[in-house]
Amino acid sequence: MPVISFASPKGGSGKTTSAIILVCELAQRAGVIMIDADPAARSQEWSQRGKKHDRIEVISCADEDRIQDVIDDAATRAPFVVVDMEGAATNLNSMIIGQSDLVIIPTGDEQQDATAALRAIRQVGQVSRTARRDIPARVLFARTKAAIKARNARDINAELRDAAPAFAVELNDRTAFSSLHSYGGTLYDLDERAVGGLPRAIENSVAFASEVVQVLRGSK
Repeated sequence: MPVISFASPKGGSGKTTSAIILVCELAQRAGVIMIDADPAARSQEWSQRGKKHDRIEVISCADEDRIQDVIDDAATRAPFVVVDMEGAATNLNSMIIGQSDLVIIPTGDEQQDATAALRAIRQVGQVSRTARRDIPARVLFARTKAAIKARNARDINAELRDAAPAFAVELNDRTAFSSLHSYGGTLYDLDERAVGGLPRAIENSVAFASEVVQVLRGSK
């Protein structure tokens, strides 16, 4: 089953939130095992809050000696495996990338985020050469403005899209997405009366997950 990993050598890129959003959406159609390989353990913290989903299992493993076995086992037990990596360029991350079918690199529209995203692309390329196989990697613009972007943000966005493959869908900066860390569960478990903009967040989430599946199928 496909292994999808989320990588960023820079904190604050929206990596963990993006991974959780994908896990929640994929779980609407199939089982998902999420591996929290980030010592910060924010994915594990999310999983311990709110309503439990019977199609989502979250495992913590930031151990180089065990991670490959953990990923292999997860891939035999679930239709999708999503790995939330540490926000740094580490040997553990390289091992995870080597087992990935798709590496997603979240980034904002800021220059420092774009620079970090290109570093992550280079790391995937290095692992691909070592593994002697192509490991697809794609930039995901996250935490972006849903309204009109500032000129500088538009320029950075366009330059990065020219430099690396990127998802057409962007995950916008939405209250519902950040609320997942507070309430746990999925977007579908949140109370629309308490969380503004929930329908648009779900629409955004569905579009992102659909594009991920299309990329895995090689149709884009």
